[in-house]
Amino acid sequence: MTDAAPIMNGPANGSLATRNSNDAVSRGLKRRYAAERRFKAYGILAIAFAMGMLGLLFTTIVSKAIPAFTQTMINLEITLYPQDIDPQGTRDRQTLSSANYRNVIRQAYYDLFPDVTNRRDRRDLFDMISPGAVYEIRDMVMANPNLIGERVTVQMPMSDDIDQLNKGQIRKDSPEAERRVKDKQIAWFERLENRGLIETVFNTTFFTAGDSREPELAGIFGAAMGSLFTMLVTLLVSFPLAVASAIYLEEFAPVNKWTQTIEVNINNLAAVPSIVFGLLGLAVFINFFGMPRSAPVVGGLVLALMTLPTIIIAARSALKSVPPSIREAAYGLGASPLQVITHHVLPLAMPGILTGTIIGMAQALGETAPLLMIGMVAFIVDVPHGALDPATVLPVQIYLWADSPERAFVERTSAAICVLLAFLVIMNVGAVFLRKRFERKW
Repeated sequence: MTDAAPIMNGPANGSLATRNSNDAVSRGLKRRYAAERRFKAYGILAIAFAMGMLGLLFTTIVSKAIPAFTQTMINLEITLYPQDIDPQGTRDRQTLSSANYRNVIRQAYYDLFPDVTNRRDRRDLFDMISPGAVYEIRDMVMANPNLIGERVTVQMPMSDDIDQLNKGQIRKDSPEAERRVKDKQIAWFERLENRGLIETVFNTTFFTAGDSREPELAGIFGAAMGSLFTMLVTLLVSFPLAVASAIYLEEFAPVNKWTQTIEVNINNLAAVPSIVFGLLGLAVFINFFGMPRSAPVVGGLVLALMTLPTIIIAARSALKSVPPSIREAAYGLGASPLQVITHHVLPLAMPGILTGTIIGMAQALGETAPLLMIGMVAFIVDVPHGALDPATVLPVQIYLWADSPERAFVERTSAAICVLLAFLVIMNVGAVFLRKRFERKW
């Protein structure tokens, strides 16, 4: 009987070991599942934090930008006296252009405040109207000289300080020493409001004018046209060179140390700081070739050098994604290597190439540092009409306005950022659309 006891305890011991093993596995699974849940929660928190910061950024920018899309105007009745505009009655355009429109506006404006007679008070009173009002009257008269001698109502912009006062950016209840608008100017503005002469309208000047020292006259049209010409030069230079380089390296180049060196350098150039390309453009295009400073053609060439590696890498990836069977079938039908590339491989790879190109162009659109090095930081008032005209671009315009001391430029800086972000979003959406629309799966 004594020999049977160990035999009877064997299954019990095995069962206990099995239960212990199962418990250990169960505890291990619970720990693993708990770790996975924590990792998932950390990921969700990271995404939520990133989205929250992005939302805060956009909310801050948009909230500051909204006031820039409106402008405070005054509806002023003026008499276009012939003795001030065209004393000889010749209707000569040079005479009309250089006429004393400032005096015309001053007389009409002073008539609204007959009680203001002090010379200093009159100067403060007239400072409430933007200097751009003179150009409004001049353009109106030159467009229709028959208005000379007539009494017309003209809507003219107020100064940037009065505009900020009307929008609540300058508080009326703050001490006079802490604001740019005097107490008497606030009283005069309230008198104009009570008479119904003040109106807040959509700021079309922001979208139709070039840069200006006066915030109420500044617009982004000049910078937008400069960006357009710069991007056109960048696209015309970088796209064909990048695609041709990618086709050669992927389809024709032999595998040796020279091609490997070229590939390594292309990958390295994609990581080079953009300001280095600006220094290269300054040394080569401006100092050596003598090309004009602050011109879109130079900016486009610099950005093309910066964009080339990005497009080449994207184009090579798109060419690699085309199945070898496409090439083999074309060769089997007697096509030459060039025909295989141009008629079969390149059309199938074009969606990926276009996507990489748009992404590279979007990156170039937001660049500032290389353009600062070639002089595109200059103050440009006129809207450029070609790639050789002096111009600036949207990112540089934002940089210039952000550095300006006037409070009204803060909202215009935010508004310009919104416009630039809109262009970038449109370009990235276009890249996604092209990829989805022309993507081929094998």
